[in-house]
Amino acid sequence: MTGIAELPPALWMALAAVLMVVLPKAARAGVAVVVPLVALALLTRLEPGTYLTAGLAGFELVLFEVTKLNFVFGVIFLLISAVAAIYAWHLDDRTQQVAALLYGAGAVGVTFAGDFLSLLIFWELMAVASAWLVFARKTDDSVRAGFRYLMVHFAGGSLLLGGIILHHAQTGSLELTALSPEQGLPAWLILLGVAVNVALPPLHAWLPDAYPRATVTGAIFMSALTTKSAVYVLLVLFAGWDLLIYAGVAMALYGVVYAVLANDIRQILAYHIISQVGYMVAGVGIGTALSMNGAAAHAYSHILYKALLFMGAGAVIQATGKSKLTELGGLARRMKWVLVLFMIGAFSISGFPLFNGFISKSMIVSAAGKAHLDGVMLLLLLASVGTFLHTGLKIPVFTFWGQDRKLETRPIPRNMYVAMGILAFLCTLYGVAPGLLYSMLPFEAEYHPYTAYHLVETVPLLTFTFIGFWVLREKLAGEPYLAVDTDWFYRRSAPWADRLLVGPVNACFAAGAALRGRVVAFVERIWGNPRAWFRPGRGASETFDPDAERKPLAWSLAAILFFSVVLSLLLYFGR
Repeated sequence: MTGIAELPPALWMALAAVLMVVLPKAARAGVAVVVPLVALALLTRLEPGTYLTAGLAGFELVLFEVTKLNFVFGVIFLLISAVAAIYAWHLDDRTQQVAALLYGAGAVGVTFAGDFLSLLIFWELMAVASAWLVFARKTDDSVRAGFRYLMVHFAGGSLLLGGIILHHAQTGSLELTALSPEQGLPAWLILLGVAVNVALPPLHAWLPDAYPRATVTGAIFMSALTTKSAVYVLLVLFAGWDLLIYAGVAMALYGVVYAVLANDIRQILAYHIISQVGYMVAGVGIGTALSMNGAAAHAYSHILYKALLFMGAGAVIQATGKSKLTELGGLARRMKWVLVLFMIGAFSISGFPLFNGFISKSMIVSAAGKAHLDGVMLLLLLASVGTFLHTGLKIPVFTFWGQDRKLETRPIPRNMYVAMGILAFLCTLYGVAPGLLYSMLPFEAEYHPYTAYHLVETVPLLTFTFIGFWVLREKLAGEPYLAVDTDWFYRRSAPWADRLLVGPVNACFAAGAALRGRVVAFVERIWGNPRAWFRPGRGASETFDPDAERKPLAWSLAAILFFSVVLSLLLYFGR
């Protein structure tokens, strides 16, 4: 059993993806759930250490290394992969199931990689597999969004690769160790490559662009894996970088502002991923044991409640075919259990006491206060107001209540309710018993969330946010417009880039093709009649008969055989 347990979880996921190619529908659904759970059970049997290495082109790859930090991320990635597969149990799309498993393999591969090269390989696997979950929706919008998603992530991967190459040239090592600003360009390139996946503005627009256009089930995996695996890499490589404190605060505020402006329910949730990841990035930047524990704990909690919220939004889309607040309303009575489960996720993300968001978000805020970063602490609390405003109030009020638009609703598969129920239970369990999560955290730092100070700080904040929303609710309703984000720059510049960069290259290829055609035509004209070429006196117009003019094939074969025999004899007697 120990030998099996020492196999990388990424290998289990990848083998399951291969099996999906031949398995029938019923078996595929079961394998997608069971394999991550088996990998999770085996992972819990292991102590910190290195379990699998390999050689590649002279480099030693550390494919499976367990630490206290990556154990936390590995547990939640495998757990959410299984629950998301339950949510997708009804799905009869082999390619989506393969892509989801490969996506999970990439995420856990990044998590347990012990060197830069292994990390890069799994990093790019995540990009390709997750892009397919956008393409798989098979609409014009999703195809275009999928290509934009791929281009952005390949650009990020190129920055990461460049940084890794320079880092190896600088240090002679590919070991995954903490970097410092003093290391110069290599460290900054690696940081930029990771910043793309962490959705740091202005490198973030791929996230609210692609996630709302992914398939209903694919978006669950996307909400959980890419940004949080990037947070893990930040914790390993960039802990204590002051720049990340302010970048994280900017993310937290930027995300909530655009979430308030957005109209599509999954786009609201996508923008809020940026905001919540901002708390984690700030925690990494603060760099204390408490703040880094908070970043890891908040990543764990965020995956649970954000997946639950995306599941609720997906259930609404599954039932109505609608995703915009301006097209929804009056669903509370017909989708009451979806509403109940969604609100558990909304309470969790808003930091309500007794839910898991409270026990992790408050840890980062407290770490900022203990580090005497009072401004950071206040701005993170301000971002919490926006969280409750749009996710806890705006989405449920205008989706489930509000104007009843008499929408027809289709039945929702039971497996979707089961998956949402599991996550709702876990969000509540960790909120009531925070020690279950705190016991896994990697750093020594004592923290108690349920103190009078934290409760007094949180309850009035939530209460006044609710009052403000209720007073301004008509002005906060969704509007049927598209909020302009930083992707405006590359969308508007695309025609100019095409003219300046793509057009000239295409023109060169076209000119080369035309020249090649003329050369071929010339050669064909000259050599088309060898008899006329070698015997010019007989006239170029004389008809060339290949059957009469060419020597029989037997002479060629005889010559080849003769020289082969002679060469063999020479080699034999010359030894």
